[in-house]
Amino acid sequence: MASGELFIWGCGAGLALSLFMIAGLLVLILVNGFGYFWPADLVELTLKDGKHVVGQLAGEEVGPKGVPRIRMKIGNRDLYGLDYRWINTDQIVERATPADLVMVERREWGNFYGRIRTLTKEDQTVVEGVEAVWQSLPALIREVESSEGNSPYALLVVDANGREKSIGLSQVVRVLRPNALSTLGKVWVYVGNVWMVLTTEPREANTEGGIFPAIFGTVMMVLIMSLVVTPFGVIGALYLREYARQGVIVRIVRIAVNNLAGVPSIVFGVFGLGFFVYGVGGTIDALFFSDRLPTPTFGTGGILWASLTLALLTVPVVIVATEEGLAAVPREYREGSIGLGATKWETIWKVVLPTALPGILTGLILAMARAAGEVAPLMLTGVVKLAPALPIDWTWPFLHLDRKFMHLGFHIYDVGFQSPNVEAAKPMVYVTTLVLILVVVTLNLTGIVLRNRMRRKYAGSAV
Repeated sequence: MASGELFIWGCGAGLALSLFMIAGLLVLILVNGFGYFWPADLVELTLKDGKHVVGQLAGEEVGPKGVPRIRMKIGNRDLYGLDYRWINTDQIVERATPADLVMVERREWGNFYGRIRTLTKEDQTVVEGVEAVWQSLPALIREVESSEGNSPYALLVVDANGREKSIGLSQVVRVLRPNALSTLGKVWVYVGNVWMVLTTEPREANTEGGIFPAIFGTVMMVLIMSLVVTPFGVIGALYLREYARQGVIVRIVRIAVNNLAGVPSIVFGVFGLGFFVYGVGGTIDALFFSDRLPTPTFGTGGILWASLTLALLTVPVVIVATEEGLAAVPREYREGSIGLGATKWETIWKVVLPTALPGILTGLILAMARAAGEVAPLMLTGVVKLAPALPIDWTWPFLHLDRKFMHLGFHIYDVGFQSPNVEAAKPMVYVTTLVLILVVVTLNLTGIVLRNRMRRKYAGSAV
């Protein structure tokens, strides 16, 4: 106790426990996130009552009465009204993985699991036989995708118990035979699934499809926020450290800046809604877009107002980190520059700021990490469940800062807690969480690489 070693071991144990919890959370997200893309085999179960169940194994546990049971993703939501089903193992007579089972990925109602029967055109059979239909499907699906219109073709399929279902090819994304795929084939499908999620738009109330608009909106918002917060944070820190006369007022300002870092983010969201959206945006509409009123242009939520709100939220972090970087620059650097005839501004611009740049980048990295994960302020200032268009497109003026946008953090909240089908949405929650982590890590690594280069360039500094 007297030497303090007990407290050192306690701190070490607390750190180890925290790292262990973080590692466990990351493993959970990685396993469920990356596992979502793997084309699992379709299993056909024969039950004691003679009925059949086709689907993907999704878990196993001991039931309430001590009877083991398995969880099956049965799909066919339009036929059964649910995506998953629990089946007691003592009711299973046989398990099989027939090669002719197909997974039809649809734009609505989720996946269909069953068997192919025929291909029809305007209710007339045009292709019969499982193999003949299977061979003709890829070309027809590509034709529908290229035409971007309705198709007269429909795929007649049956479920595990022979119940027929006609699916229009305009509603079909792709058709797979997971049980007939080789390992290399499954790897290829896996890569395709990853690419599809990263590059396509969501569907089925955001529970399926891709998340590209959310990725794009998150990155663009963080970049706009960084462009705004960096100059204001650096200028504020420069004034407090280099120009302001140190005294009571400056100490009060520093206390206020530190306290701002602890204000709940929703408070910034309310301020952004009142000041930026209704105040600044409403004024812009009245001055420049009066012909469009009462429909607002800038007087409603948008990516610009969301980025400015997050800039206010993170500017204390940048100010504090920049001040620490400026304080770490040796006093001799300033005196040497001034002694050689440089003005104070020239000394700050050419000596102090470059040397303190690693500290500035540290503040920017922390700001980006916090901004990328914030959700509450965005719900008031511009984020939406589904954005009809991206903030950047080929329509003049190309950059549309007034548009609403999608965000990965809000996507997680929406899918995980607002989805009408929670069970079907759970895999997408893990996928979106994984992508958000990767986006944050990528942005941070970019900043860290730049910071390390600055440190090597100014290796003689104490920063």
